Amino acid sequence: MICSMSVSNYQTILDILKPTGAQLVAVSKTKSVDEIQTLYNLGQRDFGENYVQELIEKKSVLPKDIRWHFIGHLQTNKVKYIAPFIHMIQSVDSLKLLLEIDKHATKNQRAILCLLQIFIAYEETKFGLNESELDSLILTVNQNRQNERFSHSVISGCMGMASLTDNQAQIRDEFNHLQKIFEKIKTTFPSDPVDTLSMGMSSDYLIALKAGSTMVRIGSLLFGKR
Repeated sequence: MICSMSVSNYQTILDILKPTGAQLVAVSKTKSVDEIQTLYNLGQRDFGENYVQELIEKKSVLPKDIRWHFIGHLQTNKVKYIAPFIHMIQSVDSLKLLLEIDKHATKNQRAILCLLQIFIAYEETKFGLNESELDSLILTVNQNRQNERFSHSVISGCMGMASLTDNQAQIRDEFNHLQKIFEKIKTTFPSDPVDTLSMGMSSDYLIALKAGSTMVRIGSLLFGKR
């Protein structure tokens, strides 16, 4: 179960988010059903998972009104397993993946909210679109929407992860850069409700909020260190 300290952290985070209007996604990867249920009982409804099989297993036993967010690297061959129920896929890092999401969303006759994952960090291990790839994706989507393609994959905004560093100025610069990209995306998808800038985790969400984040992904402050 979540310890009382983490319950206290949950209330503190909500208090911090309230004046900003930002949304909390509780990162529940590797956490138990009981731990997730405890946060659910406190009112939390948005949870983020990184692994398809783990997500499917949890989804089958937890309350049906949980809004599941997929936040890890998603392989195209796994999309079909989560397409029937996923609320949002935050890690769209290629046109190929977006095509697959749209295909399975169409098959399931539902819309899937998508965030374009943008590479903003210095580490080479991070996934995400660079700005050239983003421009190419935007062009392709807009050209094909007249032919009903991408009609079930809804571009809701973008997501990014800052460098893993103690240099707060660097983190702030990376988040500010992502905020500018978010503003650009808003103007290029006029028919989509582009309103989500997902940036900020347990170690840097306060910096992200100052840079304009509308959604934070917090795990260790809620559930403790893995």
